[in-house]
Amino acid sequence: MKRIGILTAGGDTPALNATIYGAVERANSQGITVVGIMRGYAGLMDEKVAHVCLNPLYTSIPELNPCLGGTLIGSSRTYVDPKTDQIATVKQSLQRLQLDGLICIGGDGTINGMQPLADFVPCVLAPKTIDNDLGLNYLHEPNDWVRTEATTKCGYIEQLNCSRPHLDLEDIINYATPGYATAVFVVAQCVQRLRSTAESHRRIGIVEVMGRQSGYIALGAAYGQPDLILIPEVAVDIDQLEQRVRQIYELQRNVVIVVGEGVKTLDGKELGASTPSYDPAGNIRYSGAADALHEILAERIEGEFFTKIRTHETASSSIFTRKVGHTQRGGRPIQFDRFYAAQLGGKAVEMLVAGANNAVATLQYSPRAGFVVSSLSANKLRDQWGEIHARCVHSSMYDENRMQPSEFGEEYLKTIFTNAIGADDMEFMRAELFSPGNLSTRYQSMNTDMRKRIRYV
Repeated sequence: MKRIGILTAGGDTPALNATIYGAVERANSQGITVVGIMRGYAGLMDEKVAHVCLNPLYTSIPELNPCLGGTLIGSSRTYVDPKTDQIATVKQSLQRLQLDGLICIGGDGTINGMQPLADFVPCVLAPKTIDNDLGLNYLHEPNDWVRTEATTKCGYIEQLNCSRPHLDLEDIINYATPGYATAVFVVAQCVQRLRSTAESHRRIGIVEVMGRQSGYIALGAAYGQPDLILIPEVAVDIDQLEQRVRQIYELQRNVVIVVGEGVKTLDGKELGASTPSYDPAGNIRYSGAADALHEILAERIEGEFFTKIRTHETASSSIFTRKVGHTQRGGRPIQFDRFYAAQLGGKAVEMLVAGANNAVATLQYSPRAGFVVSSLSANKLRDQWGEIHARCVHSSMYDENRMQPSEFGEEYLKTIFTNAIGADDMEFMRAELFSPGNLSTRYQSMNTDMRKRIRYV
């Protein structure tokens, strides 16, 4: 390995630059040139193949700052379709760049895009996703997926027949993905701040968080102390939810509910996908689980229930919703994400040097050894039909009666978030947020500086 490429694909996360930084620093020590491919797989499909040398003379360029959110080499949701002539274009681009290997930073969509490339250049994946859904609850989990024919429409229904009712922390493959910790940090702060409004105005606040069909961000939101947490893995019993909301509201005159965007009702209907649309990776774009839940509660809870407490105010104003939205995946990564993202980036380089191909760098945990980086064949993530499924919150991590993390779920979260924030994170906020220079100096985009470094084949 003398010359390797690196790209970032899919949605941005706070830890992408940290992952790139770790890879480049490890490559510097090995005497390997690292070429950053602009805008992910879309860059490889472009005839010009815009790229940047990230370590001229084996020294990282100054623009590569692991504390910056986003990605300095850009990203896109364009993926390679091996059934078209795109694959020939990509193969030619890699040959013209004279690459000996390729590091792809991304999630399950990026793995699928990487798979056809692995046939003609060694490829490894450094994981990232705020959803924390890239991995396995236990090693043989993909083999527990089953398919049954759909009775109401063409096709089939996939279901996980979990063979492990209980987990040990050591069982989890790819324990936490870079970006997840920072997303939870943002969400927990949001929940705490919205609580003030709910308390002051005697209202019910519904906070919607990202995660698609995975409830890890919602689970981590427990650090913000919401009253109820709804995750996509456990169908919501509306009757039970209504009863709990009434009980809590009568006790403390406010309720804060956190809902994952992919939450379903008992009949299997996704609250936020009544009219589903899809992103370029084929994932459902959710229209708003919080808004749907607001409508349900507003219809079921009579106005008099609120007006006896909120006199002279309308019942319709008693419930409000907020989406945390893209704030979850932007901005400066906290210490946990910065450190382990860099470690995984470095591990990806080591994997290529060792001759790995179509493999994934992983973060593992054990109570004895703590966090360590490892690796896994990408095919280990696939079921018998070749699909990669989003990792779900295991049933042992969530107490569906309390609608809160279980004891095991709390143990899982503690390993990640205890000491996840560094002193420099708080010092940065103190020194930089209200810096007087921010008032008079325009934002200096890293895109402007990187454009000066771009080269074409």
